Amino acid sequence: MQLSTFGDKFTANSGIVELMDDINTAFNENPDMLFLGGGNPGRIPEMEALFQRRLNELNNDAQERFNLLGLYQSTKGEKTFRAAVAALLQSQFGWALNADNIAISNGSQAAFFVLFNLFAGPTRSGKHRTLHFPMAPEYIGYSDAGLSANTFSATRPEIARLGDHLFKYHVNFDQLAIDDTIAALCVSRPTNPTGNVLTDREINQLDQLARAHDIPFIIDGAYGLPFPGIIFNAAQPHWNDNTILILSLSKLGLPGVRTGIIVANEDVINAYGNASTVINLAGGNLGPALSKPWFTSGDILRYGQQYVQPFYQRSAQKAVDAFSAALGDLPYYIHKPEGAIFLWLWFEGLPISSQTLYQRLKQRGVLVIPGHNFFPGLKAGWQHTQECIRVSYAQEESVVQAGIKIIAQEVRTAYAG
Repeated sequence: MQLSTFGDKFTANSGIVELMDDINTAFNENPDMLFLGGGNPGRIPEMEALFQRRLNELNNDAQERFNLLGLYQSTKGEKTFRAAVAALLQSQFGWALNADNIAISNGSQAAFFVLFNLFAGPTRSGKHRTLHFPMAPEYIGYSDAGLSANTFSATRPEIARLGDHLFKYHVNFDQLAIDDTIAALCVSRPTNPTGNVLTDREINQLDQLARAHDIPFIIDGAYGLPFPGIIFNAAQPHWNDNTILILSLSKLGLPGVRTGIIVANEDVINAYGNASTVINLAGGNLGPALSKPWFTSGDILRYGQQYVQPFYQRSAQKAVDAFSAALGDLPYYIHKPEGAIFLWLWFEGLPISSQTLYQRLKQRGVLVIPGHNFFPGLKAGWQHTQECIRVSYAQEESVVQAGIKIIAQEVRTAYAG
């Protein structure tokens, strides 16, 4: 089979392909695997009860059932849902929004693919521009989303050692150089993979830099603000007409409905809608149909605060405590868990690569994600990229605890040589 350049790129193996293959293996082919790898959310009983109640309501209402199953909606998404999202954000945060500032995507991954390629890559003038990550590591799913080569660039972070085997990444503004080769800035908040929450000061400074250079500032809020709110410290939601905020229903416990929400100025929304029409034809109906009453009432914010955030904060602390006990005096650091559903572990001076550690753990029935996959756009050669792994703490506590013990055994063996 002879493929195009597009075919060669998007059929090749990559970090995100390996991640999704591991998810399939863990959940469908080998359920005994200790799955500490992908971003599948945990099961929160209170949220599952809400989902069941809403599904029953949809099923019992003939008109709602028809709207869900029998209609194409706009590629931007069903308008009353978009209006409900805009009204909530306007009333809660004072953002100047209406339905025309909102678009719905078939999962936030699809939104990133369209948006990244709207801005980055070759231009009509012949210049090549990149999507820049002000701080790597960043989300594994970004790495292969560019249609052209060298779609991404990145700045290496500052590392602050905090004591008690904790550390934190910060944006290195002294090294962050923005010129006319950069098409947009992008951060995830909380950061996937590290659980880092960029401070309000960092966010505002990045926003100012983007405005000064007349480029968009993209914030991936799939785990963050204003919902599902998986953030463990004080942070403020951020949006303005130069910001593209991408939200998701997945981490509420609904990854299967594939619903992303884009909040942006009308020009960006219109451009996204046109491109998405070619790719998707129409937006999916299930996520908006399920959640519209939660946006109308504002309950979606309450659910995050009352059920989702506490669940993950408790899980994070238990996982940190377990790693501390299991790793003992080894030269390890855990990124301060400030949000999301992962721990990011740095094994300083690790004698093997993160990929080798991943393979050894996989042989022992534990799935994690090797850290080198999370540095899109960063120039090669930084040893730190080979010394980290991402571990999910979203699964059942017994699974997480068992996996942590095996991880500690393998790391100790690696250091012992």
